[in-house]
Amino acid sequence: MVRIDKKATRLYVLDTNVLIHDPAALYHFEEHDVVIPMTVLEELDKHKNGLRDIARTARQVSRTLSELTASATFDEIRAGIPLPGTGQTGRLRFLCYSDLKPLDPLEDSPDNRLLAETCRLRDERPDASVILVTKDINLRVKAAALNVPVEDYRNDRAFSDNDAMIEGARVYAQAGPDGAGLWESLDVEVSVERIDQQTCYALTGALPDDWHAGMLVADSDNGADFEAIVRECGVGGARLELLTNYRHHAGVWGVHAHDSRQNFTLNLLMDPEIDLVTIAGTAGTGKTYMTLAAAFEQTFDQKRFERIVFTRAPIPMGEDIGFLPGTEEEKMSPWMGAFHDNMDNLLRDERDGTTNWSEGATRQLIGSRVQIRSPTFMRGRTLNDTFLIIDEAQNFTPKQLKGLISRAGRNTKIICLGNVGQIDTPYLTANTCGMAAVVERFRDWPHAGHITLKSVERSRLAMAAEDLL
Repeated sequence: MVRIDKKATRLYVLDTNVLIHDPAALYHFEEHDVVIPMTVLEELDKHKNGLRDIARTARQVSRTLSELTASATFDEIRAGIPLPGTGQTGRLRFLCYSDLKPLDPLEDSPDNRLLAETCRLRDERPDASVILVTKDINLRVKAAALNVPVEDYRNDRAFSDNDAMIEGARVYAQAGPDGAGLWESLDVEVSVERIDQQTCYALTGALPDDWHAGMLVADSDNGADFEAIVRECGVGGARLELLTNYRHHAGVWGVHAHDSRQNFTLNLLMDPEIDLVTIAGTAGTGKTYMTLAAAFEQTFDQKRFERIVFTRAPIPMGEDIGFLPGTEEEKMSPWMGAFHDNMDNLLRDERDGTTNWSEGATRQLIGSRVQIRSPTFMRGRTLNDTFLIIDEAQNFTPKQLKGLISRAGRNTKIICLGNVGQIDTPYLTANTCGMAAVVERFRDWPHAGHITLKSVERSRLAMAAEDLL
């Protein structure tokens, strides 16, 4: 937040929200000392009771601290406990002042006590840089006003502030219908072969650094003549495979692509070799619509999956509507407006505009294969033969999204949908949310694919709202 001239010796004072956000934060400060004030320990104690994620994480942090202090003597705790993984140079210290004076004229509160503890430690250690680490923006502002060095916790970022999440596509206007222009511009040797009725290009030579497996390579965003997916990518070459054209006759459950990114999305969704698909894009780009179409096509027509599971983080955009009675599906129903809207559109008759979604037989057929589940109750489950759709993935933390993706069993495909520009979960940003972490970590995995959709398909009003508001 503010520029800090750091000394060789550094003491990082961790706020409670840092430990709750990342229980392993203690080990991420290399050779420097980590300081846990008594105020933070008291806050952890308040959060430890209950079944919510914050309570489980607080208990996990307490267990970690207990393990570190279990075999240490009082003198060793006072001198600092060596932290594993830091070369025995980084130490864990506890900060406890029996005569702590509050900062005048600030009222007594956990945040203000934490600031007072940090200020006193700073005055006691002029030989070191004492830095407060917190994810609370307002606390960082207050610390800066009090001349306290302060930073955000940055180890959880999938990429830096100067970068952006990959788009999953590269456009080369010079490629041409057969990609010949692309091969010349890249200065690579190419051999063409047919594998399982698919045209593949084996490239040999130096490739751009931003190429990765599961990426779209096309000659245009609209009306492209050349569209291929990077199946393999290494130091000395790559293998590309031409995409299926879903624009006209070969649709998916009646859905057709309008541009290269949508066509690539349908290819990823229908590809049996791709186990994880992440689709980003603003509202109205067709993320949920195309995903549901692919799910119905592969579940009802191709019989590849036995069921479709739809889940999302129950995070409200405005005020919460309070307690909801009923079954799990009934409780999740208010959060599933996007699912029901797209279901209505997929089952709509193009000729007269009517839909058979309201008919009992259709609801029973769809309901027998489609399950709406809360992510809260996913822990411990194994999903076999399942097409799992995770909506609003940007509102999950990396740990939560890991918990969902690790539910995948035999013959399961997982789709993560989201818009990192619309995050409603506190302390998450575009480069620390679960979706950003999944996209970055699975970037080079050959069985994963990512695409960022850009064209808004709703209406001219929706397009204007994205541009003007």
